[in-house]
Amino acid sequence: MPLIGRLLKTTTAVSYRKNAKKTLGYKHQLDVLSYLLSRAKSTKFGIAHRFQQILNTSNQLSKFQKNIPVTSYDEFYEKWLKYSLHGEKDNTWRGRIKYYALSSGTTGSPSKRIPITNEMIRSFQKTSIRQLSLLHGLDLPQSFFNTSLLAIGGSTKLNYKETHVEGDLSGILKKHTSFIVSPFAKPGPRISGMTDWNKKLDIMVKKAPKWDIGIIAGIPSWCLLLMERIVEHYELETIHDIWPNLHVYVHGGVFMDPYIERLNKISKHKINLLDTYLASEGYFGYQNEGHRRGMKLLMNNGIFFEFIPFNSEYFDEYGKIKPNAEAYTVSQVKEGVDYAIVISTNAGLWRYLIGDLVRFVDTEEYEIIITGRIRQFLSLCGEHLSLGNINQGLLEVGKEFNLQFSEFTIYADLENQCHSWFLGAPNTDLSPDVVMEYLDKVLCSLNDDYKSARKYSLGKPKIKIIPPETFYGYMQSVGKIGSQNKMPRVLNTDQAKLWLKYVNEA
Repeated sequence: MPLIGRLLKTTTAVSYRKNAKKTLGYKHQLDVLSYLLSRAKSTKFGIAHRFQQILNTSNQLSKFQKNIPVTSYDEFYEKWLKYSLHGEKDNTWRGRIKYYALSSGTTGSPSKRIPITNEMIRSFQKTSIRQLSLLHGLDLPQSFFNTSLLAIGGSTKLNYKETHVEGDLSGILKKHTSFIVSPFAKPGPRISGMTDWNKKLDIMVKKAPKWDIGIIAGIPSWCLLLMERIVEHYELETIHDIWPNLHVYVHGGVFMDPYIERLNKISKHKINLLDTYLASEGYFGYQNEGHRRGMKLLMNNGIFFEFIPFNSEYFDEYGKIKPNAEAYTVSQVKEGVDYAIVISTNAGLWRYLIGDLVRFVDTEEYEIIITGRIRQFLSLCGEHLSLGNINQGLLEVGKEFNLQFSEFTIYADLENQCHSWFLGAPNTDLSPDVVMEYLDKVLCSLNDDYKSARKYSLGKPKIKIIPPETFYGYMQSVGKIGSQNKMPRVLNTDQAKLWLKYVNEA
């Protein structure tokens, strides 16, 4: 499609130059807060929390934080969201909210229904165009701009309920996608609408030779699985033998580093990696330049951000927020600290604790990395082992033994007072005890609380090295295979029971 290729290249160049001049910061966040309050002041939520009074004060932020408590999904659902789902108008946002995205949640957990308003959809669209503009800065060949984008997402099939429409976020956004984009977006509406992941995967492998893919987007587990299947099916050396113009991979949702080696194994030339922070609750940020570590927060995208330090002062040992927790704005955060992220959005979410942990790597540029989940940490004996510690520990193990664990999970063994690890790796003669001894040593160097707990109260960790396919099989067994579903890195008690039952019977 040469015409679309030229159009895309011109559009990205214009957008790139336009956005390169913008410097957005705390002032824009205050503007977003005023906008949100103004739009929702006549809603039931706005009246109950005195939005008009907040707008009339000189310090809107302070009054906003005082009037509205930080809330979890379950609390917000019971007090407000369920009435919107029943079709009530002007509840937490103006008008009736028609669309709700079903978030994948963690394995074994029920889906949440996240409101998606027209304003939120426009924010998604605007940000997608901004992110496309980054392609101009990558100095890609002309042939790239005549290729297609392959999005590995959930089923785009929507479920029409009596009072609303619900489904995967990709389906809701697909319904509002411009016809200009549709011709070069794969795998197409018929395949995208499939709910059977294995059937969808087989068809995409079959269709692969007919496509010229330049960008692939999605969670690493499933994108790599698809590309590996294609390479194996057609007996290729690399994915570039079938898609020579594949130059960009837009990923998000999980820590990418453990997957790099698998990607390199099936690649002939460099694939530019662009991290993105896109959730059902909103488009929060993306990697502005490939060589930079963090993702730039989007300051004027209809979302007001707050950050609560993830420490024992503000969160208990179960990851539940304490009443005295203090929330900071982007002007108050520090680098190197893990924060629980709180959002207020143009979809009618107010001071909503989404469950993610982020860390600022550049406070001047407002760049963050995702370091884990509030509930995905281990603290049997006060060791406070975070997902960041776990990821870093496994990276060090990979370097030491020249082996990458792209799939893994861990849980707290209450009976034996120790951590139990399951690492996914191809057939290896490596001794699990040798791996565990080294990993334990690394974790002690990364986390003083862990080191102290191991010395006095925490038992020696247990480890099993299993085939990566075991993780995919488990995901399928609990109905969470494919698309946006992710294997939880840290299992809670109920998830651990399901996992152990599957592993023992496999």
